[in-house]
Amino acid sequence: MIENTSSLQHKIESASELQAVVRTMKAMAAANISQFEQSVRSLSDYYSTVELGLGVCLRAIHSELLVHRDQQPTEPDVIHAVVFGSDLGLVGRFNETIADYAIQTLATFPAPPEISTVGSRVHTRLADEGLPLGSLFTVPNSVKAITPLVGQILLQNAVHQNEGENIELHLFYNRPIPGALYIPVSQRLLPLDIEWQVSLTKHSWPTKYLPEVVENRNTGSSCRDNGDSNDSTTLRSLIGEYLFVSLFRACTESLASENASRLAAMQRAEKNIDDLIEELNVRYNGVRQSSIDEELFDVIAGFEAMK
Repeated sequence: MIENTSSLQHKIESASELQAVVRTMKAMAAANISQFEQSVRSLSDYYSTVELGLGVCLRAIHSELLVHRDQQPTEPDVIHAVVFGSDLGLVGRFNETIADYAIQTLATFPAPPEISTVGSRVHTRLADEGLPLGSLFTVPNSVKAITPLVGQILLQNAVHQNEGENIELHLFYNRPIPGALYIPVSQRLLPLDIEWQVSLTKHSWPTKYLPEVVENRNTGSSCRDNGDSNDSTTLRSLIGEYLFVSLFRACTESLASENASRLAAMQRAEKNIDDLIEELNVRYNGVRQSSIDEELFDVIAGFEAMK
């Protein structure tokens, strides 16, 4: 098909419109990265505070922790895995990376897990591999929307715990890192790691005022009651906060990674579109010049014929 100036002009206009869309998406991804990274930094401070509180409560049952550390771990009744991905495309291999990592890791588990997914894209990827999938959650579109999602996941696990089942909870998500976009990581939230609990008891308090666990006025319980941590209202509350902030951070880091991947994809697309527009302009100028030359030759030929 022979190109003309009209068709080339149409292609240039279409490419320019696509370029404007890409630049808008690029700006949105950059803005989202900023808010999610700020949220991650804020969570880090709160996470440290929760760990300090847990350390204080766990010191009261330090001897029990040492006993549990020497015992064989109990086999879980239910293994639950949550895989964080995306609902939207244009994110490179973001979903494939975490899905492949989760598939490889889950294959080493002693029993088939119940798998929940956050994001339809990663859900489809795991379904294609024939994995048994459960709940599908929508990816939050802002920091404020993360809290309801975390609440749904915690409620889902609370059902098993209320039935007296020993649950094991794993998270799979992409974590942003300096010098690269992200890396796939996993984290076991439940049961709480004994070595980690023991390490918390060794954390020093940051001020000269020693902490004190306040008893619950309604039950009179504290971390020391009956020597049983399961009856500790304070300890259970702190563990609940630990689970909440861990899930919140995993979701936030996944969202930051998703937008970093989308930003990189938009940067590549913008460069390709810039190259395409430059090439189209060269071709347009060439066709236009050829058209002008043909008209000049026609004028010259007509002039010569009139002599």
